[in-house]
Amino acid sequence: MAAKQPRKTTKKKNETHMTSPEKLKTAHKPTENLPRRKKPTTLQKLSGPRKVSSPSEGAGESSGSGSEDDIEEGPFPELFLSDDEENPPEGSKHATFQAAEIDEEEERDEEEDDDDESLDVSEEVEDEELGSLLDDSSNSEASNDASTDNLDNLIARSSFKPEEDDAEAMDPSFSMLGRKTDYMSRAILKPSAFIKGAKINVWDEIEPGYGSESSTEDAPNRIGNIPSHFYDDMPHIGYDINGKKIMRPAKGDELDKFLAGIEDPTSWTSVEDKLLQKNVALTDEELEIIHKLAKAENPDAQFDPYEPLNEFFTGKGKEMTQPLSARPEPKRRFIPSKWEHKKVMKIVRAIRQGRIVPNKPKVEKPKVYGIWSNEDQPRAMGPMYMPAPKLKLPGHVESYNPPEEYLFDDEERKAWEEAEPGDRKLDFIPNKYSSLRLVPGYSNFLQERFERCLDLYLAPRMLRRRPKLDISDPSELLPKLPSPKDLRPFPSVCSIEYVHENGARIRTVSIDPTGMWVATGSDDGQVRVWECKVGRCAMSWKLGGKGDSPVYSVEWCPDGRKCILSAVVNGHIYLLSPLPVLSPSLAEETIQAAHLGFETATEGPQVTAAKWSRASEEERRTGVLITILVAGTPKQVCWHKRGDYFGSVATEAGNQSVLIHQLSKHQTQSPFRKTKGIVQKIIFHPFKPLLFVATQQLVKVYDLLAQSLLKTLQPGVKWISSLDVHPLGDNVIIGSYDKRLVWHDMDLSERPYKTLRYHEKAIRSVSFSGKFPLFSSSSDDGNIQIFHAKVFNDLMMNPLIVPLKLIKGAHGVHHSLGVLDSLWHPSEPWIVSVGADGVARLWCS
Repeated sequence: MAAKQPRKTTKKKNETHMTSPEKLKTAHKPTENLPRRKKPTTLQKLSGPRKVSSPSEGAGESSGSGSEDDIEEGPFPELFLSDDEENPPEGSKHATFQAAEIDEEEERDEEEDDDDESLDVSEEVEDEELGSLLDDSSNSEASNDASTDNLDNLIARSSFKPEEDDAEAMDPSFSMLGRKTDYMSRAILKPSAFIKGAKINVWDEIEPGYGSESSTEDAPNRIGNIPSHFYDDMPHIGYDINGKKIMRPAKGDELDKFLAGIEDPTSWTSVEDKLLQKNVALTDEELEIIHKLAKAENPDAQFDPYEPLNEFFTGKGKEMTQPLSARPEPKRRFIPSKWEHKKVMKIVRAIRQGRIVPNKPKVEKPKVYGIWSNEDQPRAMGPMYMPAPKLKLPGHVESYNPPEEYLFDDEERKAWEEAEPGDRKLDFIPNKYSSLRLVPGYSNFLQERFERCLDLYLAPRMLRRRPKLDISDPSELLPKLPSPKDLRPFPSVCSIEYVHENGARIRTVSIDPTGMWVATGSDDGQVRVWECKVGRCAMSWKLGGKGDSPVYSVEWCPDGRKCILSAVVNGHIYLLSPLPVLSPSLAEETIQAAHLGFETATEGPQVTAAKWSRASEEERRTGVLITILVAGTPKQVCWHKRGDYFGSVATEAGNQSVLIHQLSKHQTQSPFRKTKGIVQKIIFHPFKPLLFVATQQLVKVYDLLAQSLLKTLQPGVKWISSLDVHPLGDNVIIGSYDKRLVWHDMDLSERPYKTLRYHEKAIRSVSFSGKFPLFSSSSDDGNIQIFHAKVFNDLMMNPLIVPLKLIKGAHGVHHSLGVLDSLWHPSEPWIVSVGADGVARLWCS
């Protein structure tokens, strides 16, 4: 066998990791005569100690083969070989053995080269001395003997073992590394207890810290994880490390614990050790940790959760210019796995051979029944749990201080005592006590508890199930309503149009109680009176002033004996009458009724919330009777059914936003000291002294005689726009800007009975017919909805509401405004509507 050639990488590594002596050698060229030593081979090591040759003798053989590792093996003397031994013939056993030794040396050189960076400081000291030796040898060949002596001293010092007790004899490299050499000063010399006359060093006991591996926190009780209740019947609670019993400590009762908690202020800082069965006081550090954990804080006070981020690879000056690993990707990541292919093919062959059957039907195994147990038998279904009926909640009569009306008088007490127990409404006689501490024990308490237990135990419970509906046709779920053909007449066709000349937006409309005249108010500040059945404009008043203030509301007086029209415009309330077109007798009665209040004698000055003014002679000729100045900006006026009182609603008027005016006395009063919310609409009850006041989200019903709040209706809408009361007075409809029409039954609840959503935009007006069971709603979508509404006298029957007609496109939509107001004819099934298109229309059946 040919001998292996030495690796080239070894020499390259040696050149790369050259120590300081090597650098010194390369710095001084005349180094041919320096002593160089070869590394001993395995045979040389086995041959025993070697003699150190002189520099002159070994200069020839060792030239060109030295390295830094030669100096590290200083304690071993060199063994020189002959030329035949150094260069054996190729193919001999000695050459083969020497090649193996070379491989071992190369491997050992690689390991030593890896450790060159962690050289000991003592080696650096030796390198410095050797460097100085090389410097001296380079100056003159005569210094070879001196360098040989220095080398011998170096070898002798490295092979000398100093005294461990003498700190001064230690290697100075230890002090350079910062190691402590005064460890003997911590020991105390004491006589030995076992050998007479001998002394031993005794060191202080080392106290291990928290991170020490010493098990200093082991509990005295060494029973381990054995449950402590095993020792409940024994006088001891366990055993210590020596196997001795640990007796049970004395424990106080609950009273002692209570007194300790009061007298000892630090009792709350201790916890019970279940293993030792005694209280252990917590340290301040442990209490601080508990407090921080209770506050959801970090228990470590040194921890900073907001410390700056240490960017290892992207921070300033730490930018990673090269990858962490430049190792190329292995080939196995780019080719399919051979072993996975083998596993898959193994499964495929098993399926083909029938050893693996996918989706194999399960074979039922024979059941094995347990002779001595019933666990394998199915449990019988027990009765379904049904909750017990709850007790009746106590009322005011069971109070210890009930109101006087709940107490028995002599006759009621006598009747209660004579009655049978089953016929009595109450099982006890109500009593009254001034304080709760005077109430005695209830004598019937045990009897009532016993009867309750009997009811729960003996009375059978039954779960009421709703019967299943046998529905074959889904139309059966819909309410059965009459056909609209059977509910005629109702308006469906436009009969007459009341066209305004300038096409101004019409805001309001009203029909007089006779049904002859139709009044409209528009944005041009004019109030017009039309003949209902003809469509001719009989009269008009320009009340808007210079700025053409819009007419917000017009309303006819419901008293047919006088023809008075009220209009709200330009911050005033005007009382008008079409005198030129009226009969002389009706015109005279109208003027007398309007001016009667000025002739009424009053005692002293009357303070009113409004100012009544008589119109001028010229205005009276045109039909203007009275002008009323109110606070704020009036927006609505409505009349009471008797025709003497009318109310008004004004904005920005504070507590005078709602006013009630009396025509016969020309007086105005404010019924409310303070109004909650912005008042939208008001309306009087048809025949009761009730006033309905609608705010943005509520409708409040006030009793004018009792001057109190009677009821509050909660329609559940966002913004109320209009309301009307049924002629019978028990039902109210409310329209809102959020497209909802709400029906309220006042005898039923404060919540709505029905909520209708038929419009696509805001509802502007709702109204009941005074003679027919009809009501309507008009919206900004330009449509009018006609409904049939039948109210029964029987309180057990709910109102019947049937949609009849949808009048599409009743008015054109201009600037997102459609039908602004609509009103029913007092005696016919007709309806008059006005809109933003400047046209009023009469719809007939």
